[in-house]
Amino acid sequence: MNLKRILLAHGGGGRLTRDLIKGKFLPALHNRYLEPLSDSAVLPELPRGRLAFTTDAFVVDPIVFPGGDLGYLSVCGTLNDLAVAGARPLWISWALILEEGLEEEVLDIVVKGVRKAALESNVDIVAGDTKVVPKGKGDKAFAVTSGVGVIAPGVELFDQAVVEGDAILVSGPIGDHGAAIMAVRQGLTGDMRSDVAPVWPLVNVLLEAGLEIRVLHDPTRGGVATVCHEVAEKTGLSMILEEKELPVRSSVRAISDLLGLDPLYMACEGRFLAWVA
Repeated sequence: MNLKRILLAHGGGGRLTRDLIKGKFLPALHNRYLEPLSDSAVLPELPRGRLAFTTDAFVVDPIVFPGGDLGYLSVCGTLNDLAVAGARPLWISWALILEEGLEEEVLDIVVKGVRKAALESNVDIVAGDTKVVPKGKGDKAFAVTSGVGVIAPGVELFDQAVVEGDAILVSGPIGDHGAAIMAVRQGLTGDMRSDVAPVWPLVNVLLEAGLEIRVLHDPTRGGVATVCHEVAEKTGLSMILEEKELPVRSSVRAISDLLGLDPLYMACEGRFLAWVA
């Protein structure tokens, strides 16, 4: 398919829509559930456990950034919401709202990002949709997702389980994603990269290790501080963070100082917080 830019007709349901699906999306995301291109994906029975379901929408500027892109971010973000609920991700739906005039090169990067995240997480994209809005009515591309996972018997994670004396662990340096996005927007150069990545592999290790985990959260919008505030609000407890113990890269701290931001409030897209006994 010789596609250079997205046209309104690519969202109209006709030949160009079919060409877009069969020429771009299906080859990259092919699996037995998606292949029939039916109105709904017919899925097998769930493994033993409880169903977890999440939905999300993703808008990011720029769409392609150091360490990731809208496609990779949208799949990882959805799967990470399942992971911090203690659920093994299984399937995901992915819908894309495109702005008329979007370059083919950008769309290719986004689709490859979706494929990469799905392969890394061993999940299938089982349903999807594409709409096109007139030029000037959108911001290149938006993604909307839903995800399904299963929580194994015996896994119980909830905020009210947190008690006084529990420790708060973070899975890696904080603020990387927010700093990388802000650096690009401000035209700053450096080695900043988003931390966007699936967190289930590490979450699964913790769950199988038998640690007494109270609850898990991913510090996306609002960062670590906002998540801690939410847990404090639900439990009535104070959350005490030792500044010298916070893992913040020097490059993130430098950008934060330059722009007057606090790493504690900057988004992470490949980290999680764990409250443990």
